[in-house]
Amino acid sequence: MNTPNPTDKPDLTDATAHAGAAHLIEQSLGHLYSAALRTAALHHLADHLAGGPRTAAELARLTGTEAAFLRRCLRYLASREIFREDGNGAFHLTPAAQFLRAGVPGSLRDAVLMFTDEIFVRSSSALDHTVRTGTPGFPTVFGAPFFAYLQGDAAARELFDTGMAAFSEPLDDLVAGAYPFPDRGTVVDVGGGRGGLLRRVLLRHPGLSGVLLDQAPALADHVLGESALAGRWRAEPGDFFASVPDGGDVYVLKHVLHDWDDEAAVRILSACRRGLAPGGTVLVVDSVPAPDNAPHPGKALDVAMMTIVTGKERGPKDLDVLFARAGLRRTRILPTPTFASIVEAVAA
Repeated sequence: MNTPNPTDKPDLTDATAHAGAAHLIEQSLGHLYSAALRTAALHHLADHLAGGPRTAAELARLTGTEAAFLRRCLRYLASREIFREDGNGAFHLTPAAQFLRAGVPGSLRDAVLMFTDEIFVRSSSALDHTVRTGTPGFPTVFGAPFFAYLQGDAAARELFDTGMAAFSEPLDDLVAGAYPFPDRGTVVDVGGGRGGLLRRVLLRHPGLSGVLLDQAPALADHVLGESALAGRWRAEPGDFFASVPDGGDVYVLKHVLHDWDDEAAVRILSACRRGLAPGGTVLVVDSVPAPDNAPHPGKALDVAMMTIVTGKERGPKDLDVLFARAGLRRTRILPTPTFASIVEAVAA
């Protein structure tokens, strides 16, 4: 490894540089922020604050934790606008902390537990390996590719399925409402997990029917059992690399393409293209990061993807290349109020 030897010698002791130094140190401790979020989620701190503010001592009694240490964790989270401490030492929920509550619509607690689990944490510790080799760190750390590992570990699979369902739920109704689905026809939710998005689409559009395609363990815990959807959907276990159900008017790939490298993504899109009914559309629902320096959740997800799997978050030009190879053509991108966008493509 070559060590650069720059000729410029900036004065890093200058007073104006101190703010940058403080920022760098804080960012280097970012792993502690994830650990603090996980602690809050595990001990249901947001749930205990749902009825009103409590001190760290009160929360410690409710959670079986040490008050002094819990307060230090809460103070750190409050500095990031997760909880707020008042002048009397009581902690309040913030808008962000509301999403840590369990069992409420839109809860992200299970997603936080997934993203802060050792599956992600230990893989991210191998980021240097990923950058040096161009391969994910997960197989090096855990001994198997990510999805193969999930097939052999029921607890990890449950964590992933539950976490992804929570991660996706806030987006499901937004997609169902933002995209102009046809009045009639069939929507195929490719790799749709438990069917949260398909459920929202079918509830909003009573003239549509649906197919939920995924592996059997995810389908077993589907959320499509309510009476309003009776007779309007079917579950189909399968491999979206090989084929997808034929004749769909809309094929939806939500948080699917970003799991895979370009070659695999083209195979998935090509399967959808072969099954597509005349005049049909393919929708890719993924993060589409901004090309500039502006913060965007997709940029963090992109790094997570390369440490876990071979996928990535793609911009419009990247997607256009994939679409062209699969016989598709991008027609528009519809943003949503969340981190993801709806990218529409039709037969080329």
